[in-house]
Amino acid sequence: MRRFLRVVAVGGVGLLLLGAGFYTWASATSSRSLARSIDSHAWEVPVPYPLEAGEVEARGLTSGEAEAEALAQALERGRHLVEARYACGECHGSDFGGGVMVDAFPIGQLLGPNLTSGRGGVTASYTTADWDRIIRHGILPGGRPAVMPSEDFLLMSDQELSDIIAYIRSLPPVDNEVPPIRLGPLGKLLVASGEFVFSADLIDAHDAPHAELPPPAEVSVAFGRHLSGVCTGCHAMDLAGGKIAGGDPGWVAAANLTPHADGLRDWSYEDFLRAMLESRRPDGSEIREPMSFVAPFAQNMTEVEMEAIWTYLRSIEARPTGR
Repeated sequence: MRRFLRVVAVGGVGLLLLGAGFYTWASATSSRSLARSIDSHAWEVPVPYPLEAGEVEARGLTSGEAEAEALAQALERGRHLVEARYACGECHGSDFGGGVMVDAFPIGQLLGPNLTSGRGGVTASYTTADWDRIIRHGILPGGRPAVMPSEDFLLMSDQELSDIIAYIRSLPPVDNEVPPIRLGPLGKLLVASGEFVFSADLIDAHDAPHAELPPPAEVSVAFGRHLSGVCTGCHAMDLAGGKIAGGDPGWVAAANLTPHADGLRDWSYEDFLRAMLESRRPDGSEIREPMSFVAPFAQNMTEVEMEAIWTYLRSIEARPTGR
């Protein structure tokens, strides 16, 4: 009996040492991943985006009037972009003073920062190149990787980026000090093992030029593809769905959005609308997180935007569910 207890004790100590060593490795590896520096281009955009010369001339606007009109148009476009297409408030809060991305032990605490000019806001010193790095590249101003789903914003044009900057800068200041990232044991393990992938590592080139303008807002494959860029973070670049890379381990796999038997082949446009606006499948069952987060923002989209997305989804190659 004593021998058995000694064996159990030695085994227990061994397991504790093994666990401690594994945790030390995960902590050190995740810390190095968060602290590394990633190079990117310095891409500046004008804010607000200027009116076209033809519009200024046709309306007989002075330079001051043209600038004021450009800002008014940028603010309206920017409001629609953050409230409908890009769902920025889901992570940064409805007032952009900070929000919750993940706050659950043992994953950790990942909070969306305060983007306003209030106390605790992080963007006061941002250049437009800094805005580009964080939004379209997933890189913080100092070069470190950010917990930002920038793969969703690869197709964002310069004008749209400018409009978003103009809109956020116009918001009332919110005083809110948002704590930095705090990874729990599981969060460290996910980062160290590569199961949680930073968006900066998913983007092939950080020096590639960006489109200046978005496609015309019309029911077309081109406009639908542009709008569907925000779907790729969960549904993969080919939109065939599967396990969500870097997502909450509790999230279900992303649906296949291609016209495959695994995907939306048998869906109608009305089925698509119901899923987007009501988080319901054709059979009436409820769509779970994270897709359920989309409905409040999709309800602010225009009919043209909805039809364009559907047109694009019907045009892509049918693929079996991925990952």
